[in-house]
Amino acid sequence: MQKVVDLLRRTPALVFAMAVLGAGLTLAGSVAVKGLRSANDTITVTGSSTERIKSDFADWTVLVSVGGNTQQEAYRALQPAVQTTVSFLKAQGIAASEIELGNVKTDQQQVRDPRTGELRSTTWSSSQTVKVSSPNVVKVQAVAGAIGSLIGQGVPLTINEPAYTYTKLAEKRVDMLAKATRDARQRAVAIAKEAGSGIGPITRADTGTFQITVPNSTDMGSYGAYDTSTIEKDITAVMGVTFRVQ
Repeated sequence: MQKVVDLLRRTPALVFAMAVLGAGLTLAGSVAVKGLRSANDTITVTGSSTERIKSDFADWTVLVSVGGNTQQEAYRALQPAVQTTVSFLKAQGIAASEIELGNVKTDQQQVRDPRTGELRSTTWSSSQTVKVSSPNVVKVQAVAGAIGSLIGQGVPLTINEPAYTYTKLAEKRVDMLAKATRDARQRAVAIAKEAGSGIGPITRADTGTFQITVPNSTDMGSYGAYDTSTIEKDITAVMGVTFRVQ
């Protein structure tokens, strides 16, 4: 088993997904058998492992955007709106070190006569993102659900959904692929037993899709998946393993 783990550790890191399984290799329960007639025959089996994890980091942004008749007017109106937003975040328990302000952006909007092209009016808009990056995912989730109250107070916000991620995927991946390999061996042993044979060493190990989905999801992408919408997630690792038949 140590050789398998060493083999997995040398495999390039998967974060969002890998799909290097050959044609015909699918999720757990699918089996491809070759021969079983002699000691030179092999059996190729797909093994999988699934585990529930909890996200340990959240990235979340809101966009503050205001308009004005001039660029200066729009900028001046933006500043108190941004400060109100930041003050709200701090009052809700978000630390100052977890708040980052983006660059101020300004845009000009011109309205022209559709027939003559004559300029009728010019307005300006100023905007700035307020980003929260925090390991306190539960706190971020609660604040994201409450910040809409600022819109009722006249603060012009565009509220994005928080992105919840898991920062220890590299270590988790090795463990999950090792478990998927053990699952493949158990399946291979059961199949070979029915043919009156035994299972020998691994001759090939192919990393399959690495899925990070919402809990209890049945969606499986050909190139893997990485859900960021939920705090709790299911990780599924797939391995295609070829064993020598004894």
